[in-house]
Amino acid sequence: MDEIAVLIPCYNEAATVAKVVADYRAALPGATIYVYDNNSTDGTSALAAAAGAVVRREAQQGKGNVLRRMFREVDARCYLLVDGDDTYPADAAPKMVAAVLEHGADMVVGDRLSSTYFTENKRPFHNFGNSLVRFSINRLFGSRIQDIMTGYRAFSFLFAKTFPVLSRGFEIETEMSIHAVERNMQIENVVVEYRDRPAGSESKLNTYSDGAKVLGTILRLYKNYRPFGFFSLLAAMLAVLSAGFMVPVVAEYFRTGLVPRFPTLIVCACGMVAALLLFTAGIVLSNLLTQDARNFEFKLQQAERWRREAERRG
Repeated sequence: MDEIAVLIPCYNEAATVAKVVADYRAALPGATIYVYDNNSTDGTSALAAAAGAVVRREAQQGKGNVLRRMFREVDARCYLLVDGDDTYPADAAPKMVAAVLEHGADMVVGDRLSSTYFTENKRPFHNFGNSLVRFSINRLFGSRIQDIMTGYRAFSFLFAKTFPVLSRGFEIETEMSIHAVERNMQIENVVVEYRDRPAGSESKLNTYSDGAKVLGTILRLYKNYRPFGFFSLLAAMLAVLSAGFMVPVVAEYFRTGLVPRFPTLIVCACGMVAALLLFTAGIVLSNLLTQDARNFEFKLQQAERWRREAERRG
């Protein structure tokens, strides 16, 4: 088992990967540097290997797929995840690692938004998107994470081995943040200086399609982790809509004794029944979520036993 594993997912980062590997080797001399090449065509793997990294490959395209393989294959007391685009400073790495190894944090967030991100980043819509995602998640889940979308994070062994990676692409950061909040894991924030990509390096993030995926992920995870709130909201909306169409029909019945719009009454009644079913589904799923939380605690205990056995084996 490694003491510290630096994980660098890469897709066509030939312009920066060698510098990133060298910077983190200097900042964390005892760490093992892993570069996972995600089908690069520009020689990223060769440059990373020449710089001293352990190079591995992931054939399924997407950052989420790469992270799944990283957490599956690498055993370490502390994992440091960093992008291969040279936008994050290596001098913040020791502090982030110390938060895991000395303070017992499960996830450490490298916070760009509290420092230089809004001045360094040259893509205005990204600034708006990051702020929107941070606001949405912190309001929906009651968290106080300062940078949801950052690719600079540190993790404990327990987090890495119990995190179910479901996202395939860049929405993985959102999924990690919500998972840590909902599973009551210890989260720490480290402010880092952000710098924009150097000349010749291109972002792989598509502002609109990946942004839509992130918002979809937030909605999906809210449904999964807060089913009572999600289905109660849907039930309330459907009930109000049904009542709005039903009131004139009922009022006319009391006034005349007739129901001339009988199909409307039937549809509204069905809507009320559907609202009740949605509300019931929220209650049932909320109870199942409580049981799932208990099972996750047992899973954490099992992962802790794995960690101790791995450390004994050396």
